[in-house]
Amino acid sequence: MIQTDQVLEFDKIKEKWRELALTNWAKERIRDIVPCMQEHELLARQRETSEARKLLEKNGNPPLVSLDGIRESIQTAVKGGCLSISQLEELEKALVAVMRIKDYLSRSKQWEISLAYYEENLDYLDDLKETISLQIRYGRVDDNASKDLKSFRDDIEQNERSMREKADAVIRANKEILSDHFSTLRNGHVCIPVKKEYKHKIKGVVMDKSSTGNTVFIEPGTVGKYYETLQLLRVYEENEERRILYSLSGMVADSADIWKQNISMIEKLDFIFSKGKLSLEYDGTEPRIHTERYIRLEDGRHPLMDSSECVPLQFEIGKSYDGVVITGPNTGGKTVAIKTVALNCMMAQCGLHVACKKAEICMNSNFLCDIGDGQNLSENLSTFSAHIVNVLEILEKVNRDSLVVMDELGSGTDPTEGMGIAIAILEELQKRGGLFLVTTHYPEVKQYAKHKSRIENAKMTFDKESLKPLYQLVIGEAGESCAFYIAGKMGMSEGMLKTAMRAAYGKDEIPESLKQVVAGNHLQEKKGPGIQKRKSRNRGAQNAREFQLGDSVLVYPEKKIGIICKTANEKGVLRVQMADRKIWINHKRIKLHVAAEELYPDDYDFSIIFDSVENRKLRHQIDRGKKIEGQITMED
Repeated sequence: MIQTDQVLEFDKIKEKWRELALTNWAKERIRDIVPCMQEHELLARQRETSEARKLLEKNGNPPLVSLDGIRESIQTAVKGGCLSISQLEELEKALVAVMRIKDYLSRSKQWEISLAYYEENLDYLDDLKETISLQIRYGRVDDNASKDLKSFRDDIEQNERSMREKADAVIRANKEILSDHFSTLRNGHVCIPVKKEYKHKIKGVVMDKSSTGNTVFIEPGTVGKYYETLQLLRVYEENEERRILYSLSGMVADSADIWKQNISMIEKLDFIFSKGKLSLEYDGTEPRIHTERYIRLEDGRHPLMDSSECVPLQFEIGKSYDGVVITGPNTGGKTVAIKTVALNCMMAQCGLHVACKKAEICMNSNFLCDIGDGQNLSENLSTFSAHIVNVLEILEKVNRDSLVVMDELGSGTDPTEGMGIAIAILEELQKRGGLFLVTTHYPEVKQYAKHKSRIENAKMTFDKESLKPLYQLVIGEAGESCAFYIAGKMGMSEGMLKTAMRAAYGKDEIPESLKQVVAGNHLQEKKGPGIQKRKSRNRGAQNAREFQLGDSVLVYPEKKIGIICKTANEKGVLRVQMADRKIWINHKRIKLHVAAEELYPDDYDFSIIFDSVENRKLRHQIDRGKKIEGQITMED
């Protein structure tokens, strides 16, 4: 059921529905709603929805409120517990809400709507409400809740006044030894601030001192005698308040049965009115419910789609045919059409109005759907495998009272084999009974439906000129994919379409109407970004070889000048003659300062610079043809 909810988007309908409810009970019932299987109960649910909508239209929204927490308070009172002031205030508000909804329903009786008579099941417990409102006010037990409480509070006020007066008298008599000229409370005692060095001049008890220690707070003896009396009076006050709260809690407990009835009725009304509010949102209509295998929708709409943009659906099944095979181009609305039918039927069987001008809907024992690719990654099933698994599960559950919707029948595999599987599925659906709607692209399936009794073709209309789907379902005619027209309109060349015609139908002649569409179409070659190869690993050595023997270079990071005395090896490392030494260095750390050709003539002998005197003499002897034993070694 959960999967079907999601496939048909009924879960989204329920989410909108839940937002219109106020009580947790109604929200939970909406979340767990399933199609009703008892005809008399379903008819009652539909009647409730219709009456709720009528009252909303005639009398406005009912003054319903959430009663969360009220049940817990009643249970506490029944168990003999003492309700808090805030709990009693919430109960009073709840009774006011009961009174208002009772008045709303009473005024609605003038239209002779049976839902209005639910008012007779509500009791706003006027005596209890009045008692609570008199004894609990502004978040506290009111002074006049009882004579004793009034007397205790008057005595407390008198004692507090006397304590202040005595403290003020001490302050007036001892201004020169005080830090401030007013009394203050310390741990519930009225104290005066006395300078530390004069604390012995005031008779009384030190209650506190300042953070600096320079001031002590003393309760004068004349004030202290009132403190014990005041504490005793406050105990009396607290006991009397508790007695009053227990008395009110007892009254609540005595009326527990009425409270439970009120709460249940408010929750039920909340659920019923939420259906009426939802019907108003999508301009719903009460369908005629029956148990015959027949469905008819007039101006049907998908309730989640904007009604101003949705093309009304005219649909009928069950009298002359039990199955409908819908064909037509992609994005033509085939899937929306079968979802619209199934979703409206499911909503109707859950007691909701349907998004139609008029509807006759049969009760269905189950709603079986195969829409979407259904790919199951967790079980490593391909799109086609998952599709077949789902289809086989559906075929096992189908009976005479089922409603089956399947999208893209037989898709996801070899077209020839997929077509055969699609026909086999249709055969099995018809054997098992029930009503079914399927979509397909296979022309063979269209031919099968054309010659098969109790199965009817249908198509989604399409405007070939504008390439826009019209979203209109026409039962009795098979649709065409319009793939060649769409491809031609989008720019495919005549040659490519001829190849496609030959592959599809064994002939490469295309209709004259299509020739006009593709006239002048040709594919243009558009250059994209070029591929950039990665740099060779020896690229550094190649750059290094740009430096020549005798080049004057700057050596980084010191930026000292040197002369290339040996060109780069395969790793891009060169030998540089510095002022005091020769160094090996990577070409990336040097920069050309002055080229050798600008410093030396073409036939310059660099050995004068880089060779030692001994080596130059030996080299000179070799040039003169003398035989020298040993090996001339260039200085490293």
